[in-house]
Order: sequence, then C-alpha cells, then structure tokens
Amino acid sequence: MSQSDPLKSALIVIDVQESFPQMPFWTEDDVPAFQSALLRLEAGCRAQGVPVVHIFHVGQSGPFTLESGFVKPLDWLPGAPDVRFDKHTHNAFSDTGLDLWLRRRGINHLIISGIRTEQCCETTNRVGADMGYTVDYVTEATLTFLMTHAGSGRCYSAAEIKAHTELVLAQRFARIVTVDQCLAQLTPLAA
Repeated sequence: MSQSDPLKSALIVIDVQESFPQMPFWTEDDVPAFQSALLRLEAGCRAQGVPVVHIFHVGQSGPFTLESGFVKPLDWLPGAPDVRFDKHTHNAFSDTGLDLWLRRRGINHLIISGIRTEQCCETTNRVGADMGYTVDYVTEATLTFLMTHAGSGRCYSAAEIKAHTELVLAQRFARIVTVDQCLAQLTPLAA
C-alpha cells in the first residue's frame, strides 16, 4: 500500500467471547468501560459502512473448546458480523482466511479491539502491520486483567499492561487512537 492509497477499513473484534468469564483471572472491574467503548466503536463503524469482523479463539481444552459451548459472543456483543473466523493461535491471521477475506475486499486498514490487550489483540496488530496493513489500535476498546510476573512476583495492573502495549506498538506497528479519534477519521471516507 502506498501513502496515497485511501484507507479502506475493517473493524476486527477479537475474542469477545463467553470463554473468558469462565477463567479464574476474570474480573468485571474494567468490563463496563470496555463494553461502552467497544459498543460505541462498533456502532460508529457500522454507521460508516465499515465491515465488522468477529474473531473467536478455539483451544484444545477448557472453556475455549467448541464443545464447551462458550466459544460464542459475550451476551452484549451485537451479532451479525460481516464475517466470523475462528483462530487457534494468538493472532487472527494464521490459518483463518482473514487475510484473503480482507484483500479480496481491498481492505488495507485494520481497527483492532477485543480481549486481551497484550495477547491476541497486540499479536494480531503486529502480524497485520508486518503484512502491510495500516493499523489503528483502539486501546480503550480492549480488555485485559491483572498479571503477575513469574520471576519477580510483581503484579501488573490492567492499566499498566495497556500502557506498555501502547508504548511498544506506537509509531512502529500502529497508531494508538481513542474511539472518538478512530471514528472521526472514518467520517470523510463515507463522503
């Protein structure tokens, strides 16, 4: 993609699935703000004609297996995405068909949102950037949880993890944007 190519966007909603509330680290602390941001982003993208892509993680055990019945959207996530892909890795591209689907539609700009900020969202962002996509990372429309460093025992808050993700992605792999900044850039595209 050259600098003069217009952006054609897709919203990528990663792993916003019932599997996560079944996990021991799940907490509702940041869910209301995440839900509000993601719903605003999703509605704004749909209003601008931006396709919405749902990605779900399918694992080999526990609540991430298809047999568990939890590999489905959280009950508040609007249904009817333009397309759904199931993944088996931390990024949404490997063996899913996502790249082919995007390229066939001329999409060159990804808007990343979902669960978990520093894992599947960040990894998808990095892979997408390496594949030549322009990426907007909408941190407020991502969710993560407290993590403890295995070596030091130090606990990192969700806010610290989000700040670190922004630090390592900004100006290298993505443009870090708010929901409002993301949607504002889409307005001229519909004209």
